[in-house]
Amino acid sequence: MAQRFTLHFSDLPTVQRVLYTCALCVLGLGYTFAMIYIFASHHGRDGNPSLTVQDIVIAYSGSKTGTKLESALKGPMSGMLPADENLKIIGWVREGASEKEYEAGIKAIFDNRCITCHNNRNPHLPSLEDYAGVKHTAEEDRGVDMFTLVRVSHIHLFGLTFIFFIVASIFFHAYIRHEWLKITIIVIPFVSIIFDVASWYITKIFEPFAWVVIGSGTLMGICFGLQFFISIYQMWFYKLPEEVQTRFYCAVVDD
Repeated sequence: MAQRFTLHFSDLPTVQRVLYTCALCVLGLGYTFAMIYIFASHHGRDGNPSLTVQDIVIAYSGSKTGTKLESALKGPMSGMLPADENLKIIGWVREGASEKEYEAGIKAIFDNRCITCHNNRNPHLPSLEDYAGVKHTAEEDRGVDMFTLVRVSHIHLFGLTFIFFIVASIFFHAYIRHEWLKITIIVIPFVSIIFDVASWYITKIFEPFAWVVIGSGTLMGICFGLQFFISIYQMWFYKLPEEVQTRFYCAVVDD
């Protein structure tokens, strides 16, 4: 009975290894920017400049002590306007967000700092072009709405599945002494994707599940890093031991 094994990177033609390397480098850069975006869009919501579990809770479940506008100004939008203007808006919200005070000075801040992105032409961001739109964001913060979660969920599921399928298809050619470990590194990201998306919804009703959001994201990042660096290293710098080459790349025939 003949038994065949997957070709190791060292047995692949140079052009194929170049293709794999290019794909991994671009995906790695994209993954890095995705992590930066996640940090920038979630950190600071609880007043702490770092990314905390409470930031995740506020993002998905909302803040019980503030408004959506305050959460944004303390978190992802904190760097988009000067501190004095930031505090002025927060003070206006806490004093009742009256239309008179809005017209007297708050509107000018939104017009100068916000409406370039937050306008009626962008359906994915709240409009801050008029008092009605601003007033809506000054209501109780209940976290991400269900429609947005559903929209982001299908993008997240499709996108990450494609990414990890491509990376795992390349990592498939790496040599790992224990096959169960290689399988584990490949499987964990796909399981984590499901837990990650599910935890967004569960966190809205059970806040401690925010730890699952962080845990699943961390596992995905670790496995992506392992597959990336092991693949790059074995593609260009690693040489299989002679006994392994004999065992894996010769047909084994049992009489």
